Amino acid sequence: MHILPAIDLYDGKVVRLKRGDYAEMTVYGDDPLSVARGFAECGAEYLHVVDLEGAKNGEIPNFRTIKDLAANSGLKVEVGGGIRSRDTAERYLDTGVERIILGTAAVTDPELRCELVGVYGSRIAVGVDIRDGFVAIKGWLELSKKSCEEFCGELEADGVRTVICTDVSRDGLLAGANLELYRKLSGLFKLDIIASGGVSTLDDLRALQGIGLYGAIVGKALYEGGFDLAEGIRIARGQ
Repeated sequence: MHILPAIDLYDGKVVRLKRGDYAEMTVYGDDPLSVARGFAECGAEYLHVVDLEGAKNGEIPNFRTIKDLAANSGLKVEVGGGIRSRDTAERYLDTGVERIILGTAAVTDPELRCELVGVYGSRIAVGVDIRDGFVAIKGWLELSKKSCEEFCGELEADGVRTVICTDVSRDGLLAGANLELYRKLSGLFKLDIIASGGVSTLDDLRALQGIGLYGAIVGKALYEGGFDLAEGIRIARGQ
């Protein structure tokens, strides 16, 4: 299993939200590259980055910061937030980003989703952000009419390989991962599922590993939950 430490960006700063609420934002630093290099020193291979401003308004105001992370962190970067056109997707991929994450556009523009998957294959992932059983879009500010299971079925049929599945109700709360959700999805689909939201302890990692998930994103627990990233990576690797 892969561990992906997370950096959420707002105005070029490292921040975290609580349950996706932009009014409940905590700033943890103004040097994202230094934070990312710290993750690399702990043995991380991957970095999960979200442009929170982009997720909300469909723009990419943190593009330069993310380009810097991809070029200089020493990590394989996946990025989401505001990627709603082929031009934006290609701009990120051309910077050396390992993988982009379609969120809102994957729901509202299935033609774009299929087009990008057809061209770039596994370099295209999809964010499946769940609130009250339905897929949330536009920075989690709106609910679509698609259920989690319906949407995942569409993604699998379209050839999507990797999904980042977030239980919005647990994000930023250090409340533990929604094991029931991930167990259910793993039984229904052959997708590479990355868990996000509430992953806060090494026991969470062990439980997700037992389900057979592809990966887990760790966010707030790294900044204030005392999560031992180096030990988590060893557990994920079976060491």
